[in-house]
Amino acid sequence: MKDSKDINDESKKKTSSGSKTTVSGNKKEKNSSSSAVKNTRSKKKHDTKEAKLSEVKTDKKDEFKLIDKETETKKVIDKSVDKEKITSSNINKSVENKKNIEDNINDFVDKESVNYDKEKEIIVERKSGFNILEVIIIIIITLCIGGFIGGGLVYFYADNSVGGKQLPSKLHEFVDTYDEIINNYYKEVDSSKLLDAGIKGMIDYLGDIHSIYMDSETSKDFNLELDGQLVGIGAEIRRNADGTTKITNVFENSPASLEDIRVGDFLVKVDGEDISNLIVDEIGDRIRGKAGTTVTVTIKRDGLERDITITRKEVEIPSVVSAAFDRNGKKVGYLGVSIFARNTYQQFNEKLKHLEKNNIDSLIIDVRNNSGGHLDIVRDMASLFLEKNKIVYKLDTKGIVENIYSTSKESRKYPIAVIINGNSASASEILASSLLESYGAQVVGVSSYGKGTVQTSHKLNSGATIKYTHQKWLTPNGNWIDGKGVEPTLVVEMDKEHDTNPSDDTDNQLQAAIDLLSNK
Repeated sequence: MKDSKDINDESKKKTSSGSKTTVSGNKKEKNSSSSAVKNTRSKKKHDTKEAKLSEVKTDKKDEFKLIDKETETKKVIDKSVDKEKITSSNINKSVENKKNIEDNINDFVDKESVNYDKEKEIIVERKSGFNILEVIIIIIITLCIGGFIGGGLVYFYADNSVGGKQLPSKLHEFVDTYDEIINNYYKEVDSSKLLDAGIKGMIDYLGDIHSIYMDSETSKDFNLELDGQLVGIGAEIRRNADGTTKITNVFENSPASLEDIRVGDFLVKVDGEDISNLIVDEIGDRIRGKAGTTVTVTIKRDGLERDITITRKEVEIPSVVSAAFDRNGKKVGYLGVSIFARNTYQQFNEKLKHLEKNNIDSLIIDVRNNSGGHLDIVRDMASLFLEKNKIVYKLDTKGIVENIYSTSKESRKYPIAVIINGNSASASEILASSLLESYGAQVVGVSSYGKGTVQTSHKLNSGATIKYTHQKWLTPNGNWIDGKGVEPTLVVEMDKEHDTNPSDDTDNQLQAAIDLLSNK
């Protein structure tokens, strides 16, 4: 039960931080287009120079005069070329690309006219938003990958607007810099990586650890996890103090379960590589991969080793585990939540109702090491316990505060304890604070992470994603816990024994929560 949750946190952290740049671009088309004006400039310079050279005399004074004239002529030509209208073929391409940009901007404006997209409203551990100009820049960067820089951007210089919206000269400087590097840098430059760096630079400028840029590969992993899925073999592992790696959970109907990998098996090698000196994240990175590819794991059971080749596939992540404990004549239910993924509410609701059918007297909700997830999911989960008029949390959008109320027709009355620790963040803190202040629940453990902001994600055409802080959230009583965390009503530090010998019996925070509820 607890082992499952621990390794989910390890997997989650790795998914969030992994990065492989795979964004692609049409470099050939872009280079040929963007060099059109440059070739015209070069030809005119050459023709003018030839005409002037025919007038050269041997007198050195005349030569100096000629050089001066050539310099002046060059300046005139450079200015003239900058003001030239582009060729009819480039105009056609520019008009078409401009229309595409206008469509993208209009699409963005349409989305912004609605309060915010609940499906993209997320809270994750990993702090605001972009104004319309910054989004236009991102749209332009993304469309550059399609190869329109030689036509569409020249058109911007002439028209200086997109969809009727005037663009400042600083936007041109950004594009000029990109164009100069691509065409004139002495080494070959990967256009896709250059664009990645440009977008990442804007996000990094915010100085906000919760606002990040993810390339397409990282974005895919990020979205899969928030959807409650992963690509791998469908097993969880734990690194033991003695250096061994143990299988702690095997997902139902996963590739691992079909190959008879069992809880309690030891993982010895991955693709022939000894893993005894690797940390959990490194082991997980070697096991995960693209769907349809294979990985060979060496499993040790009853002293015997055997190699098993498994085909990776997308599997659903079980984010909720359940149990029940009998103590002092009371039955205490337990629900451990590892992430607030898209499918977590369904799992939570099903397991809650199953516990209630078994007549639990109270409930423990364990969100230790849970770094967050979808905002609407935690709202719906908290609403299962709160009456309609109760506040789940508040949203602060640039000083305008909105109360978010319970959405469920259900409510409960039995005692609840929420277990938290220093890695309980965002959505975990919303759940703990809402049940504390609007339900009267107890909170057991140590102070939580302290993240009081909401992030929203925006997917770019390249497949990359920008995630940036959108709002602040407040507890039902209006408290902002950012940088402070949720304070437990019963402070219990985790015993070191649990680190070396993890089990329910050595989990003194869990035991304290059971004692607290069974004595009510």
